[in-house]
Parts: sequence; structure tokens; C-alpha cells
Amino acid sequence: MDGIINVYKEQGYTSFDVVAKLRGILKERRIGHTGTLDPDAEGVLPVCIGSATKACELLLDKEKEYEAVLLLGMETDTQDISGKVLNRQPVMVDSKEAVNALMSFVGTYAQVPPMYSALKVNGRKLCDLARQGKTIERAPRQVTIYSIKVLDSSFSCGAEDGREERGDEEKTICFRVVCSKGTYIRTLCEDVGKKLGCGGCMKSLRRIRVSSFTEACGHTLGEIEKICAAGRVEEILMPVDRLFLSYPALYMRAGADASLYNGNKLREGEVVLEEAFAGETGSRKDGWFRVYDSKGHFWARSRYDLGEGCFRNVKMFVPGTKRV
Repeated sequence: MDGIINVYKEQGYTSFDVVAKLRGILKERRIGHTGTLDPDAEGVLPVCIGSATKACELLLDKEKEYEAVLLLGMETDTQDISGKVLNRQPVMVDSKEAVNALMSFVGTYAQVPPMYSALKVNGRKLCDLARQGKTIERAPRQVTIYSIKVLDSSFSCGAEDGREERGDEEKTICFRVVCSKGTYIRTLCEDVGKKLGCGGCMKSLRRIRVSSFTEACGHTLGEIEKICAAGRVEEILMPVDRLFLSYPALYMRAGADASLYNGNKLREGEVVLEEAFAGETGSRKDGWFRVYDSKGHFWARSRYDLGEGCFRNVKMFVPGTKRV
């Protein structure tokens, strides 16, 4: 079994839980997820199976899209509402000021990873250290917020109506964000709260897209179990070459498959460039290609070497799916 299943992770499961349950459902050991989602979060979690696990790192690098709710006036040790409350403050800004602060993070900025994360420092996960009550220095990492769209933010300033003192209204902003790999939306929420001077944390999170994988095409674990029991798993198992459809395709000529199977350099006389790109003289200088054997099975992700005038296979995949 080789390919990718677009899992819709429900609340209450860790990403590791999803992988463990799928191993039992699919009877396949080689399974890997493509980006951690917190237990309280839900949404898109593409899972690679069989030889497709070699593509996990490639999906980790793809942009992601989330819908989140920022709660102002409260800080927690986990940067979301599941954690221990560290501080509460009145929100002395109106929604326009709060939205402006949120929008100011569009672009690239240095984000400090949270202690409650799966990142490792000196071989130890930060979350394990955090559960022991330890906090260590974390180097900031450059992340990019490509876009933010505010979906709902309607509240007034506490200085005007005093509702914070009575505690009968939460000040929240619901927004959609497209971001780079390594971005923590929890940390973004806390950073916005710090900028406003009132503190903030994440109230909810849903990942709606990872690269071309969307929530509309996702399947819960329960749905996958039923589909598998009915013998229809191939209906939701996407071929790994779907990740590379933006690359031109190379097809091995009849009799030249051995070069591909053995991982050798591919000479131009051994391959045929897909028809859509055959007339473009500069296409081979663009770099990446997806390679199929003469029978139409996807085998490799390849790059053109200008110096030697050949194609070098960078990542090999066991042939398990026909070309799309």
C-alpha cells in the first residue's frame, strides 16, 4: 500500500494517535504524518503510507492554512485555553486596534517556539521539559505569515463600557491565516496579546489546508475504518506523484528502465519529456521533474544537472501507483 490519505483529525487525538490507529486499520507499519496538530486542534493531517513516507519531509515544508480564534485578556502556560492561566488583564483596546495589531504580523517575523511543543533541544522534547516545570532558552525562528483574513471581531473597549470588570463578554478575533512551515498559531496569538498589552491566547484552531490537501476532501478515522472494511481504500489513497504535478514529467524510453531502477543518472536520450513541455527549450533549466518508467509507474523525483547534461534522481519511490 503506497500513497497519501487526507485525514481529518478530530479533537482529542494527537498526531501520533492518528498514525497508531491507522496502522491497525490499514495493517501497514510504514506510516508517517506530515505535521503535528495539537490534541485540542482539528483539521487536515495528510498521512503518508508505504513508500510515500519518503515524501513526509516534503509536505512538512508546504504552506498551511488555519482558522483560529484569538482570546484577548488571558495568558496561559500553553498559549491556549487548555493551559494553566498565568495572567488576566482587562482589554483596554477596541476591535479595530486589536485587528490592526493582528494584521501587523503579516510578513516574516522572528517567532520563539513555545515550550509546549514537540521540538527537541539537546535530544529532549520541549514539551517534556515543560511538564517537569522547566523553561529553557529557545532561539527565535524566522516564520512567514503570508496572509490574514479577519472573519469576526466585534467588541468595544473596556474603558468605555466596563464589561471586562463584570466578566460577561469575551474579547475574541476569529481569523484565517496562511503561513509557512514551523509557524505556531498559539504563539502568534500570544504575540498579538503582548503587542496590545493585555495578553492573549488561542481559543480554538482548525487546519483547513496543507498545500493542495483541503478539509473538504478529508476523512475522519471512523470514515477511513468503514471504507477500509468495505474494501474501498483505493478510493481515498492518493498517489504520491500528486505532490509533484507542478513538475514536468519524464518517461523512460522502452529498454532504458534499468537506468531508472538502479538509481543511475538518466541521459537525455533515455527519456522523453511530456508533450506539454517538449517544445520549451528552457524547461529543463527549471530544475525538478517527476520520473516514470516506460510502463507508466512513478519512480522518482529528479533534478536536471546543467553541468553534466543529465537528470539525477534525488528521491526514489517504490512503484505502486500509475501515473495520473
